[in-house]
This record gives sequence, structure tokens and C-alpha cells, in this order.
Amino acid sequence: NWKALPLYQFTRSFFHPNTNMSTKIRKAAGAEPDEFEASVAQELLNLEMTSSDLKSSLSDLYITAAKEVECAGGRKAIILYVPYKLRKSFNKIQQRLVRELEKKYSGRQVLIIAQRTILGKNYSRSQASQGVRPRSRTLTAVHEAILDDIVYPTEITGKRTRCKLDGKRILKVYLDSKDQANVEGRIDTFADVYTKLTNKQVTFVFN
Repeated sequence: NWKALPLYQFTRSFFHPNTNMSTKIRKAAGAEPDEFEASVAQELLNLEMTSSDLKSSLSDLYITAAKEVECAGGRKAIILYVPYKLRKSFNKIQQRLVRELEKKYSGRQVLIIAQRTILGKNYSRSQASQGVRPRSRTLTAVHEAILDDIVYPTEITGKRTRCKLDGKRILKVYLDSKDQANVEGRIDTFADVYTKLTNKQVTFVFN
């Protein structure tokens, strides 16, 4: 029952530059994506090809990695890592993109985080490096940036660190209350993902 495709459809399917899911994921050192990453890249490509709302915006965007993480209460989250230089382009469509991906991956919350490199304290002493270590590449700065990415587009209005009797420190983060209705159901996932990525405990409240 094989049916020949019209020539224009055949050409589009096999030679169109954006019909290969590999255009939507570029891993470091040319590594191959795993099965889950390939499925996410394919969904991004499908959205680019079928969503009139996202097509033009997604055409030049790609991810560097994707992973599914287990959260408390049986919840799951999907983290998409994107190139730091593309983070603002992703931000422009983030709400629409997350909404579409969460339809595809039902029951999972999707978070988009920019890929950043932490430079150690010995960076400025390295013979191969020039100048002092950029503040944006310190451990503290990168963890703060991850927190901003996780809650985006909600604004962080304040932070406070509390020390428990056992010596553990908990970061209390205040979020803009104007987004409470949309974000309240996601803050437990935000906290779990942040802890997994930074090994720091955090709680979110609305200010």
C-alpha cells in the first residue's frame, strides 16, 4: 500500500534544512543525544513545523541537553538546558513554549535553564587564563542565576537565609504576588529542582 509522495512533498521531507531533529539539540563536544533528549528535540521540531505562533521564533533556537528529574510526591519535571547566548530569545517565547511542551509531556512541569560554566577560585591563578574570574561565573552567581531561570518570568522580590538548629541553611525566596495564581502550583517543583541542581534547600513564598 505504499503511496508515492508528490515531488514537492518528497523534497520538503528529505531536503528541507529544518526537518531533522538534530537541528534542535547540540550537545557539547558533538556528543549524541540520549533517547529522551532526542524525543524533546523532536517535539521542538514538531512545534516549529506546525505551530504558526512559534514557528519563526523557534527556527534559530536549540537546546544543549534535556533531562527528566523525580520530585517529591511522585511529581516529575523536565529541565531543558539552552545556550546562554540564546536565553533571552527563549525567554520571549518561554510561556507559550512551556505550555505546549507540557501538553505533550502530560503531568510534567517544564523548566528552561541557561547553560553556565562555574569557574573555580583558582581561575585567576591559572597560566592559561587572563585577568580575574568574572563574578558571573562564581558558584554563588551561577546558583542565583539558576534560581532566576527556574521561576522566570516571575520576579524575585527578596531573599533571606535562615539557619536551622542542626546547622543547615534554608534560602527563603519571596516571589511577586501578582503571579501567585499561575505559579503557586509549581513552587514545590521549583524547590525540588533547585535543590537537585545546587544541593541547597529553598522555600518560596509570595510577597
